[in-house]
Amino acid sequence: MTSGEVITELGQVTADWLTAVLTRSGALIGQVTAVDVENGRGNWSTNAVLRLHYAPNAQGDRPERLFLKMVNTDLGDGEYFGPSEVDYYTRDYVDVPDAPLIRCYDAAYSPASQRYHLLLDDVSLTHTEAYNKTPTLDYGLALAEGLAALHGRWWGAGRLAEANAPMHSPAFIQRFIDIAAPGVDHILAHHAGDLKTHWPDLIRALYHHHPAQLIQRAQDDNGFTLIHGDAGPYNILVPRQGERPIYLIDRQPFDWSLTTWLGMYDLVYALVLDWEPDVRRRLEEPILRHYHQQLRRHGVENYAWEQLWADYRLMAPMGVYIATEYCRGGLNEPLTWVWLPMLQRTLTACDDLGVDVL
Repeated sequence: MTSGEVITELGQVTADWLTAVLTRSGALIGQVTAVDVENGRGNWSTNAVLRLHYAPNAQGDRPERLFLKMVNTDLGDGEYFGPSEVDYYTRDYVDVPDAPLIRCYDAAYSPASQRYHLLLDDVSLTHTEAYNKTPTLDYGLALAEGLAALHGRWWGAGRLAEANAPMHSPAFIQRFIDIAAPGVDHILAHHAGDLKTHWPDLIRALYHHHPAQLIQRAQDDNGFTLIHGDAGPYNILVPRQGERPIYLIDRQPFDWSLTTWLGMYDLVYALVLDWEPDVRRRLEEPILRHYHQQLRRHGVENYAWEQLWADYRLMAPMGVYIATEYCRGGLNEPLTWVWLPMLQRTLTACDDLGVDVL
């Protein structure tokens, strides 16, 4: 599925190029005769929906609509994306039949130009971002199934080594936390009134004591895997009707992101950061138990329920790091509507779960 040629502008997307990549992917016997382009843009990418026209005698899957994503991995501030998203579609899960990934027809990454592209099925007519729908138990179970499929593939240090994704060092883990830490003072200076009275002390206690607990947990590889790392409602596509199939998109870690980490982090990202507390309280245990069962279906045998629950409680406070990172360079007022509810939901979960950071 990788062509080697990185598409950086729409002028490169011709009928001949589409014919070549669809033929190589096994989706076409024949010719693409024309392509219509609709432009779009994401947070870190330039996107386009392509409408394809085929010769009358063309055979195969012949997708009518494709989604082209073109990414400049140099963000211009000393941070960058690597080939993770290309690997996500073309390497990491190609042998996982129930992985919650959109079909990829072509992808390429260039370290020299620091760019990549993806050519995917366009599912916008059947799916929407998860934030457009109220979470339900069925949706949570579908999410648990999809994440278990991804996590089970690279579970444990042995498989992570096969993926050239070793466990993170204590220094790397601490760096992830230190990058977010400056946001605490910015937030508390302006938004302490939006927090319960004991929460500012809890935030500071988390930053002081919680990292050592994470580093200690990383001494045991059971529970660690390749994670998505950003399983929020904008990166989960759900059916407009019904609950399955779901798709997880946009695995784009920064160079400082945790990528080999406890799989439970992805569940926390979805349930703790983005679901309203009353919904999370009601649904978290059945969803986590279903995830545990699904891990077993994918060959994970030595991860006890008690350990899973302990890891959920350990990961829940990490929402504080995610929320405060938004303000590491100063108070991020334009995105207050994103990070402040994340912070409030995380701290509520810490209270609910009896998180002991000391």
